[in-house]
Amino acid sequence: QVQLVESGGGLVQAGGSLRLSCAASRSIVNIISMGWYRQAPGKQRELVGTITWDGTTNYADSVKGRFTISRDNTKNAVYLQMNSLNAEDTAVYYCNARYYGVYYWGQGTQVTVSS
Repeated sequence: QVQLVESGGGLVQAGGSLRLSCAASRSIVNIISMGWYRQAPGKQRELVGTITWDGTTNYADSVKGRFTISRDNTKNAVYLQMNSLNAEDTAVYYCNARYYGVYYWGQGTQVTVSS
């Protein structure tokens, strides 16, 4: 089992940056894939990006070139660096981990971008 806790959300002006963190309750060395999703009001949850155990990343087209996912196995943490934020990035951001075929989710952190 894996507990995930996100942090780092908040209010930022358009064009600004935020860095989200996701702390896992266990070592993430053996977690095949971790990722970030987001859900805006009235919309379905969507993929932001993922990072695999070997550091391979994958991003949604809407965030490519602006967002970067990284992981620190020594801290059991995954990060989402978000640059050039715009109003369309406003959402609750969730951390996700796939561990032995089971998907685990954090509680989410709110990101609000003011235009």
